[in-house]
Amino acid sequence: MFIVSLNYKVPLTEIDRLQAAHVEWLKACYAEGIFVASGPKKPRTGGIIIARGSRDVLDARLTADPFAKAGAADYDVTEFVARMTAAGLDTFREA
Repeated sequence: MFIVSLNYKVPLTEIDRLQAAHVEWLKACYAEGIFVASGPKKPRTGGIIIARGSRDVLDARLTADPFAKAGAADYDVTEFVARMTAAGLDTFREA
């Protein structure tokens, strides 16, 4: 699994302008089964995405994000092995 930390590089007015397209991109990644959870940081300096699958596929999807295409965010990807999960999240546990 992966934790993706987005950090905005532009004013929030620019992020807001790109937000609708970013949400559509998120929905497509959820539909593909790549994303598990996502949301904005507090304070609103970026966002967090929890993803699964291969790193190559994730990297390809991240480059397609409207924020990335506009140069509006940087992405820091951390891979980890989910050895333990809360009740109900067993499908995300890895060997």
